[in-house]
Amino acid sequence: MASTSRPRSRVSSSGIALPLMMVVAEWRYHTTGAQVYLTIARRWARAAAILFAIGAVSGTVLSFELGLLWPRFMGWAGSIIGMPFSLEGVAFFAEAIFLGIYMYGWDRLTPRAHRAAGMMVAISGIFSAVFILSANAWMNTPAGFRMVGGEPVDIHPIVAMFNKAAFTEILHMVVAAYAAIGFLVAGIHASQLIRDRDVDFHRRGLAIALLIGGVSAVVQPIIGDMAAREVVQDQPLKLAAFESLFKTQRDAPLAIGGFPDQTAERLEFGIEIPYLLSILAYHDPHALVRGLDSFPREDWPEPLAAVHFAFQIMVGIGTAMAGLALWAGWLWWRRRTVFDCKWFLLALVAATPLGLIAIESGWVVTEVGRQPWIIYGVMRTAAAVTPMPDLRFAFAIFLTLYLILALMVLGTIRWMIATGAEIPTLATEQG
Repeated sequence: MASTSRPRSRVSSSGIALPLMMVVAEWRYHTTGAQVYLTIARRWARAAAILFAIGAVSGTVLSFELGLLWPRFMGWAGSIIGMPFSLEGVAFFAEAIFLGIYMYGWDRLTPRAHRAAGMMVAISGIFSAVFILSANAWMNTPAGFRMVGGEPVDIHPIVAMFNKAAFTEILHMVVAAYAAIGFLVAGIHASQLIRDRDVDFHRRGLAIALLIGGVSAVVQPIIGDMAAREVVQDQPLKLAAFESLFKTQRDAPLAIGGFPDQTAERLEFGIEIPYLLSILAYHDPHALVRGLDSFPREDWPEPLAAVHFAFQIMVGIGTAMAGLALWAGWLWWRRRTVFDCKWFLLALVAATPLGLIAIESGWVVTEVGRQPWIIYGVMRTAAAVTPMPDLRFAFAIFLTLYLILALMVLGTIRWMIATGAEIPTLATEQG
């Protein structure tokens, strides 16, 4: 239940990244005159429309879930963080309007106006993420109110929306979306290039997707470090859970892998790098890092292993994606192409789902890592969840709906990859 406490609404990685990619492809068509870029833009636009429609359905269901599963939370916090929820609705409708204009305006608008509509889709998607993520960041660093008698007073919604964690959490998620979708699309094109490297559609599509995803993957570790340092200051218990650091200590090592044994209060089978956690947390190899032992046992996140493993997966995948992006840069610098290296293309195919896995792991890290609090230091999750029993029937309905939507998305995207518009080859482009 804890992991469902995040207000994600209609925010999706594809809604943030795909619109920018389709606009870049269209811009390349108008600057180079190569028909292949128009084909890429049209097919990416169709994929964006399909995913937007699915996101609208799933996001609407999530809105109902907030009222069904977390009525006490919404009743208590609604006056504080209701504003970003409302503004996200405005951004969502703006995204829908401009996506409709973009989809039906190919032959009706001037090229500049059409690209502007596409950019408004991309910008609206970002703002949708900004508003929802600011509400989620508020749950980690609550602000904009005072507590009097267990109730919030002197409420300032703007202060709440621009809370301390908002900037880094928004930046971290938006860049992660660009990296995840960039590598997802690049991996799909790479899988087709392995079969036939003369298909210019896949070469140009891979280049655009990899550029956006690769640059994002390289800068993401820097942003992640910024976010981690804020966690050190505001939620030191969460940092201890990330690393399964049971004992407060100086010269704290960074643990790679391992299994947290809560009974023995130690990390089993982990590989420790001396001093590195102190360096990353405080930029001081001898800094004191607080462990789980400095906090009440009832405040430890549960299950602790889930937080530790999710953090390891997120960081490991992020590092791998950054390394893959640097490999692409090295290949381009040495060979002026990345398409002739089969091992690189195979690595891209293997990395296709990794960005999405990293994003989901990141949500486990931030949400389960905050437990047992739904609003850190203010309201426990147990006090916010619905008191209604026997929600298994509703859970089964929601689960069935999401499974159907997932199958629809996978089937439609697979059909688009295999069929659709005519795909030009190098020979047709040059001829």
